[in-house]
Amino acid sequence: MSKIDKVLATGKTYTTLSAAGNTPRGHDGTVDMRLSSPGSEANPTHVFDGSDAHPTAERLFAAAWSACYISAVGLAAKTHKLTLPSGLAVEIEVDLGQTGREYLLQARLNVRMPGVPHDVATAVAHAADEICPYSKATRGNIDVVLNVITG
Repeated sequence: MSKIDKVLATGKTYTTLSAAGNTPRGHDGTVDMRLSSPGSEANPTHVFDGSDAHPTAERLFAAAWSACYISAVGLAAKTHKLTLPSGLAVEIEVDLGQTGREYLLQARLNVRMPGVPHDVATAVAHAADEICPYSKATRGNIDVVLNVITG
């Protein structure tokens, strides 16, 4: 797999769980979307609420991935008999970059589970990575770093 030598653009999202569904936010607060998981009754449609009428493809990809991934965290937590903390958040950064004349993507997933023992949070985060279809689709195709933050 090729590594990016020069990052051209980065799309960032910060996703939390709420009663109204998952809400990815652009790193600068300009993109707010209400997203739902398949089969979710809370919010059956994807609604664009942001003031940024033209988000980048990287930011849209990060938003879709983070909504899927945070749902997978919920599924993984159930198998580990873990009640998710109220401060659960997933931050995904997707870089568009270049190596020579080749354009590539890379990503960083930062999973925040405050108050959860680090080994348990890491196990849940990796289990979610095995469940999430976006994670499966990118595995082996782009560089992805998974960071777990519990403090």
